[in-house]
Amino acid sequence: MKMHLAAAVCASVCALAAPLAWAALPAPPAPTPEAKAKAAEAAARTAWSGKVEAYQLCQAQDRAAANYRANAASAGKPAPAAAAAATPCADPGPFAYAPPQPLEGAGAHSPPQTAASPPSSAQPAAAAPKQQ
Repeated sequence: MKMHLAAAVCASVCALAAPLAWAALPAPPAPTPEAKAKAAEAAARTAWSGKVEAYQLCQAQDRAAANYRANAASAGKPAPAAAAAATPCADPGPFAYAPPQPLEGAGAHSPPQTAASPPSSAQPAAAAPKQQ
């Protein structure tokens, strides 16, 4: 009976102390622009690797099907004709990564003058004076 009581007390103490331990942890540092760029390039490389693997699998399946048809024909068995593939194997080519341009480099700028009025108003379009 004492073992169950000791286990219950231990579990209660741990449950009460856990939030205090987590609360003392500092916030993780904000990612730097270099780290974000490196992560974006790694994601692009991973996506490209997936395309390369799919291309290699497609080629291997084509070779296996051709080998099956050749073996069946040499054994005198009727082999089904090659089905027209919906899409042929697409070679992804070599890895090429072009980092996205920042908005300033892409030519997306605000007008140089300060706005005289907000871009929209609470006045309905039907009540607005018509411009000629």
